[in-house]
Amino acid sequence: MTKKIGFLVGSLRKESFSKKVATAIAGLFPSDFEPVFISLDDLDMYNQDFDDENRAPASWTTFRETVKDMTGFVFVTPEYNRSVPAVLKNALDVGSRPYGQSVWDGKPGLVVSVSPGALSGFGANHHLRQSLVFLNVPTLQQPEAYLGNVMDMINEDGTIVEGTMTFLKTIVDTYVAFYEANKKA
Repeated sequence: MTKKIGFLVGSLRKESFSKKVATAIAGLFPSDFEPVFISLDDLDMYNQDFDDENRAPASWTTFRETVKDMTGFVFVTPEYNRSVPAVLKNALDVGSRPYGQSVWDGKPGLVVSVSPGALSGFGANHHLRQSLVFLNVPTLQQPEAYLGNVMDMINEDGTIVEGTMTFLKTIVDTYVAFYEANKKA
């Protein structure tokens, strides 16, 4: 059975470093895993009134149905103001509601933070992990995946440099073992 791994990228920018890293990571999974990129571009902002009044936007319904079919997740995020970008936090909120119907529950996750700065998205990485704990997404703890000075890790053609690819392969291999040990029955 193919294992569908949802990729959620916290940057909407066309030439995003996070998207380039996520694409590289997706290519490192074994053949029995299917990386699925889940667009956050048109996801309406969460407002509980819409759920309470039974008028959820179509973008929420589509997103929830898509995420529900995933068996695990890779979150690749930049850091905005020492935290998670609003688009990624909004995705977590939309997927966690209505109360008791979370599409995240119990599905193994991997967090990778990307930054042009030396702190490598440390704040975003840990803020995201804090939300994932509450959402009951078991998350790979080690090795940690912080990519600082990311511009030095990307070739002119947009591919990731060899040394970083080796590191990402270690991350993916460890996540695959973690996924197998923690997947929902």
